[in-house]
Amino acid sequence: MQGRSCIAAGFVARSRAVSVSLVPNIRVARSNGKQWIKQMLTSAFLLPALVCGTAFVINFIAIYYHASRAIPFGTMVAVTCICLFIILPLTLVGTVLGRNLAGQPNYPCRINAVPRPIPEKKWFMEPSVIVVLGGILPFGSIFIEMYFIFTSFWAYKIYYVYGFMLLVFLILTIVTICVTIVCTYFLLNAEDYRWQWTSFLAGASTAGYVYLYSFYYYFFKTKMYGLFQTVFYFGYMALFSFALGVLCGTFGFIGTSAFVRKIYSTVKID
Repeated sequence: MQGRSCIAAGFVARSRAVSVSLVPNIRVARSNGKQWIKQMLTSAFLLPALVCGTAFVINFIAIYYHASRAIPFGTMVAVTCICLFIILPLTLVGTVLGRNLAGQPNYPCRINAVPRPIPEKKWFMEPSVIVVLGGILPFGSIFIEMYFIFTSFWAYKIYYVYGFMLLVFLILTIVTICVTIVCTYFLLNAEDYRWQWTSFLAGASTAGYVYLYSFYYYFFKTKMYGLFQTVFYFGYMALFSFALGVLCGTFGFIGTSAFVRKIYSTVKID
């Protein structure tokens, strides 16, 4: 139970220790971004607020129901201290390093200062539609494995096929990158230059399908009932889906960025 009580603290600390806001600020500075303070604050508070907020709400309900899964008060204080004395300083350090290491923008071709009007296109080429459809194939690549992962989480079954999980993870990565590249290609063909967030959200939309699958698993594969079990299940599944969405969105954006840079490096623009 002590291990369970440290999940939130470990999740926040490890996630922030890896990123420290370095890569986002490099990209913001290279693109002549002026909103680096906003980016720093978002990096510092978004993930901790989601994780800690969800965990604390679940914990208060657990305390109300006198459940054994309630996180000790000392752990809650430790998580708060991690947010204040580890996450914020690391984010500040990452921001300073990112802005100093960014260098000058190295675009593969000349960039117009004034955005050109986006022509009308068919409804299925809209970024919002592409985002929704972009997660179908990546989710299909992990659909079967999700059942066994959920079973190990919620049915307390031992999961031991980690080699197969690694293979599924690699397949998910490749499929996500390929799907976002194809989506971006069609978007650029339609003369729509809004590919950055579209590529990220198209990959991240896989998490939406995973969360929808968690509803099916809850109602048809578990015997959970009551307010506490329902909030506990869907709260932590929301965190799991959010983390998966950020991961898949990052893969999609990185792969698409390399693709866009490659194709525009071969284009001759007067």
